[in-house]
Amino acid sequence: MMKKILYIILSSLLSINAIAQDSLFIESDSILAISDSTLLYQIDTTIDFQLNAQYITPLPLDTILHDYFIEKAFQINCERTDSGAVYYSDSVYIARLQSLPHVIEMTYNKIVKSCIERYARCPKDVGYMLGIGNTYYFPLFEEALERHNLPLELKYLPVIESALNAKAKSPVGAMGLWQFMVGTGKIYGLEVNSMVDERRDPRKASDAAARFLADLYKLYGDWHLVIAAYNCGPGNVAKAIRISNGKRNFWEIYPYLPRETRSYVPLFIAANYIMNFYEHHNMCPATPLFNYATDTVMISDRVHLQQIAEKVNIPLDELKFLNPQYRYDIIPGNIKPYPLVVPFEHINSYALNRDSILAHKPELAKREIKFEPSEGEVVYYKVKSGDTLGGIAKKYKVSVKNLQKWNKLSSTTIHIGQKLRIYK
Repeated sequence: MMKKILYIILSSLLSINAIAQDSLFIESDSILAISDSTLLYQIDTTIDFQLNAQYITPLPLDTILHDYFIEKAFQINCERTDSGAVYYSDSVYIARLQSLPHVIEMTYNKIVKSCIERYARCPKDVGYMLGIGNTYYFPLFEEALERHNLPLELKYLPVIESALNAKAKSPVGAMGLWQFMVGTGKIYGLEVNSMVDERRDPRKASDAAARFLADLYKLYGDWHLVIAAYNCGPGNVAKAIRISNGKRNFWEIYPYLPRETRSYVPLFIAANYIMNFYEHHNMCPATPLFNYATDTVMISDRVHLQQIAEKVNIPLDELKFLNPQYRYDIIPGNIKPYPLVVPFEHINSYALNRDSILAHKPELAKREIKFEPSEGEVVYYKVKSGDTLGGIAKKYKVSVKNLQKWNKLSSTTIHIGQKLRIYK
């Protein structure tokens, strides 16, 4: 009865991950999926394998990080990141995957191999994700997963969901590190309104994601199916199970899943691999330039983050990074207390300076929010050799100024392989 109730609830949820933008096609008559028990799953079909390239490497750093101050806050110090991609034999990948402490099966096959080697081609991007993950996000994810008694390997899901960008937004409206849709977020207690979007709150969204994953496991009892359902929704997984005559193994229902979901479990396995064996691929974590030890204070005042930053001497970009859930950098206050995350050494600063903070540029917190009209349908353009921003603008009949605004470009310089967001 519990499973039936869970299925009815979860089946109503929309997909919480974005639709993939790029595809990599692998044709094979026989792909061997090697599991812990060395079982071989035979996939006798041509596999249309779609990589979710919008949120994973290789993307230009400015696209991954959006408005992060990450390049100022982290540095990659090892020279070997520029020495080229390093690849290994199947036997090495298999041995390393099986050596990881894991509850979730780390299957290996040609699909997983392609995902691993895609990460291997992007040492700097992986380095920045390692830096911000190890320093700040992964401990938060582990706390939430541990609280709900879930496998800690799941902490790498946001690597493939959002490239560890708390403000990442998909074309279909999924938001945050864990890429919740509005409806799913609200079902799991996340506040989403004009001023606050807790899908972007690392702590609250992580707890909501853990509860969602726990509910999915009660439904399936199989972590690969849970991860697939997290991507495309329980209804699509149920449909694939039905079409496959009741098979309940990810690799056996693989051909019947949505295209973007077929890459999702392989990417998860590849993320576990690269986050643990990055040194073997000439990668190193970016080094933080300041202390990420933080604490939280509850605030009942309506106050702008700039007021706080200027009066207690915290860099505004840092305060924005630590509190991404406030859409316009304004803590609403008044109705109920809201959390303010600050560096640990500033934990008492707000209380000690409250009056002077509220008196400092009060117009910032009271100003009218100006909304921009919807931009319309979004498409993505991958920059090719010879492209210019002006040429792309002319092709799509948009202005260069809009292209810069949509993609947060401070100049007209673009790079081969860069993915540009264009609203039609």
